[in-house]
Amino acid sequence: MRLLKSTHDCLSVHGCALVPTMGALHEGHLALCRHAAETGHHVVVSIFVNPTQFGPREDFHRYPRTLEADLTALRSLGTPPVAVFLPGIETVYPRGLEAAREEAMALLLPPTATQPALEDRCRPGHLAGVIQVVGRLFDLCRPATAVFGEKDFQQLRVIEDMVAGDPARFGTLLIHRSPTAREPDGLAMSSRNRFLDASQRERARALWDALCLARHSPNVTHAEESMRDTLLQHGLEPEYAVARPATSLLAACDIDPVGPCRALIAARLGSVRLIDNAAWSPSATA
Repeated sequence: MRLLKSTHDCLSVHGCALVPTMGALHEGHLALCRHAAETGHHVVVSIFVNPTQFGPREDFHRYPRTLEADLTALRSLGTPPVAVFLPGIETVYPRGLEAAREEAMALLLPPTATQPALEDRCRPGHLAGVIQVVGRLFDLCRPATAVFGEKDFQQLRVIEDMVAGDPARFGTLLIHRSPTAREPDGLAMSSRNRFLDASQRERARALWDALCLARHSPNVTHAEESMRDTLLQHGLEPEYAVARPATSLLAACDIDPVGPCRALIAARLGSVRLIDNAAWSPSATA
C-alpha cells in the first residue's frame, strides 16, 4: 500500500476507484473500500480534513485525526487499497487557504446545494467547501469511479449533480452509492460518535428509531411530526426532520408515492451534531 502526497504521485493512480475521506476511519469507511474494490478498479483512499467545508464555529480543529490507526485499518482489509493519498493543503489548494476560501464562496452550486434548506441552511458554506475539495481530489486522482456513502445524503446528491453538470471537467466519471453502515442498534456509523458519552450514545439511537417510525406514516406531515416528536422525547434538538423527494430534496406539500423519497434528520445532542436518513414512502397501512 503506497502513500501518495504530491500531484506527481497521483499520476500513477489515474483511472482508480477513489474513496474520499477525512480520516478517523471506521467500519463504514472500510465498507466503502470494499464497495470500491467490487468495481474492478484499483482502490485509492484519500485522507484530507478539508478546512473550507467547516464554518468559523464548527469543529475543524476538534475533528479526530488518527492517521496511524487509519493506515492499520486499511492494511487489515482483505484487499487493501493500492494507495492512500495524503495531500497537504498546499497540494489541494496551491494558491493558499485564504484564496481557496474565496474561491469556494464564488462557486456556482447546483440547486441541491442551495435550495432544500437542509445542510445548506444549517451549515452555510459547507456544501461549497465539499464541492470544492471533491472536485480537486477528482482533478488530482482522475478516478474512473468514486464511492460515497448515503449517510451524508444531500452531500451525495450535490456531488452527483456536480459531476453530471460538468462533463468537460469530469468526463465519464461514475459516482457509486454505498448504503449507510450502522451499529447493531441502528445508529449510523460516524467519526463524531466517539464524542458521545454513554448516556448520549444510548439516546442517539433515537435518530434511527425516528426514521423507522416514519415508515408507518401515511403522509409527509405525519412522518415529519413523528420524527421530531421522537427526537425531542429522547432529548435531542432537531435542526430538521423532513421527508423529501430523493432527487431534488425540495420541500413539497405532498410527495408522489411512486417516486423515490427520503426521510432526513439532523439533530444536536450536547455538542455533537448527528445526521441520518433513510428511504421513505407513505405507508398504505397507516
